[in-house]
Amino acid sequence: MVEALAHRGPDASGTSIGTQAAVGASRLAIRGLDSGQQPLIDAKSGVMVVCNGEIDNHRELRRWLESRGRSVAQKTDIAVIPDLYLELGENFVERLVGVFAIAIWDPKKEELLLTRDRAGERPIFFTISDGVVQFATEVAALVGESGATFTRSKEAIHEYMTIGCLAAPSSPYLEVQKVRPGELVTISTSGVQRRRYWTWEIGTVKKAVPTRDAFDEVFREAVRSQTDIDVPFGIFLSGGLDSSLIAAVTRDLRPEVSFPAYSLRFEESSYDEGRFAQQIAESLGLNPISVWVNPMDLPTTLADLVAHVGEPLADPAWIPTALLAQRAAQDVKLVLAGEGGDELFGGYPTHLAAKWGEKWARLPRSVQAAFRFFIQKWPVSDKKVTVSFLLKRFVEGMHQDGIARHLLWKANISPSVMSHLGMSAPLPQMLETSTGELLDDLQRVDLKITLAEGLLTKSDRAGMRSALEVRAPFLDQRVMEFAATLPVDSRVKGLTTKVFLKKYAERYLPHSIIYRRKRGLSVPLSLWLRGPLYDWALSRVSSERLEHVGINVKAAVELLEAHRRREADHARALWTLIVLCEWLVWDETKIYGTPQD
Repeated sequence: MVEALAHRGPDASGTSIGTQAAVGASRLAIRGLDSGQQPLIDAKSGVMVVCNGEIDNHRELRRWLESRGRSVAQKTDIAVIPDLYLELGENFVERLVGVFAIAIWDPKKEELLLTRDRAGERPIFFTISDGVVQFATEVAALVGESGATFTRSKEAIHEYMTIGCLAAPSSPYLEVQKVRPGELVTISTSGVQRRRYWTWEIGTVKKAVPTRDAFDEVFREAVRSQTDIDVPFGIFLSGGLDSSLIAAVTRDLRPEVSFPAYSLRFEESSYDEGRFAQQIAESLGLNPISVWVNPMDLPTTLADLVAHVGEPLADPAWIPTALLAQRAAQDVKLVLAGEGGDELFGGYPTHLAAKWGEKWARLPRSVQAAFRFFIQKWPVSDKKVTVSFLLKRFVEGMHQDGIARHLLWKANISPSVMSHLGMSAPLPQMLETSTGELLDDLQRVDLKITLAEGLLTKSDRAGMRSALEVRAPFLDQRVMEFAATLPVDSRVKGLTTKVFLKKYAERYLPHSIIYRRKRGLSVPLSLWLRGPLYDWALSRVSSERLEHVGINVKAAVELLEAHRRREADHARALWTLIVLCEWLVWDETKIYGTPQD
């Protein structure tokens, strides 16, 4: 299992075998380079600890432990965890600031603790079979050489088809569970206990008039602590607001440090953000490095990613991000990225739709029908984030309530297309309770699903495939808690998203970057599936493997042909099917040793 995770930690590896537990880890050295060998073992208690991640407040915790009579010998940041656990028990996790997936074996209590950071930046999976517990940061390490039986989960496959990822505790297999963000799982002879040690309190915490000075102090500390490391670092720079703001604040905090800015480039002009990224990099005195992506990168990179991690992910940006990380890993071990800005500060078009949907519902039905007819006739385009695609999704979900409408808007495969494929998959229930304010609820869904299980899965698996740690300053605990206090009109007002964050960014960035139309990281998938990737796509969507999981392959091929004829834009649905087929090929390889034709 440790060897299966060597790509995540090529700097060192270690195992420790006791009478009841064998624990191992592979290490990517970011802090305390000459120490930090894992597993960490407390000699007196026998407590064994492994951690994937970074503890940003380790210096503060070290001082506190010393005041309690506990001296931490190793200099690495994670060295504080054993003593912190011995001092506080399972409450230790509430004191940690950073990103982490942690496992602790306590031989005296005969308990295994598994926990994941608040936003879910680092993953951890586990399985229990015949009284034996196994855990790992990637599914592939569990499925690999364990000898246990793993059964595909039809429910999880349906969930993946709808939302493009798998939300914890789901995994592709019935026998494998995923720890939720902000959760502590305790496994012992008495069973499995789950406890949420942190939740994002948007909608329940008191709203306050935000001040830019207060946020500046919080955000700068997040960036400072995440760049307080012992290795060179860089930044993923798109030229948009979030990554540009991180770059500007980092430059202001670290004027003496030279760090590169890595940007994706596409030949297709409407998708290429490189000129904006280069403009920001040059204005800040950074070294801009471009990574060009072409359609033939997708097949081989996708197969390699799936083989490394053992789970499907339907975000087309997974491949470009992996290529970007592969290039960055030649220079640095850690990069900062802009994930979280949209979810926390109200940055998605769907957040605007939450308000406009309510106004739409008050329009006369004749007006709604006329508008729907006009939108459905709008021709398909190969350009990035087309208005026609967004509006077609908007009118399709207008009969739904606010959250269901939001989920439909973001769904990888709409219910109507799912039905055409022979699958009944209603939109999942993502929230147990409502806070009463629709925007608060939508952002909770986005943080819990879109971010934690989608975007952060993309970043973690893409980065760690090349032993590159990706950090997101917006997901610092203090930043998230500040964002939860923002009133609605400080997030979305009229047709403006991220109102407060944009005002704050005026301290660091030019107006042209802050208020440029949101574009995000997208891939020219619609165009490529009609051209250079058509044959590959056909070989995947026509595969009998999809039939084995309940998908009507004839209908899938019809989607591809309709897409090719420009009768509709089915790129997202087709890509979801392609990735699923690639995962099924990998799954067969694990079971049979070779794919079955």
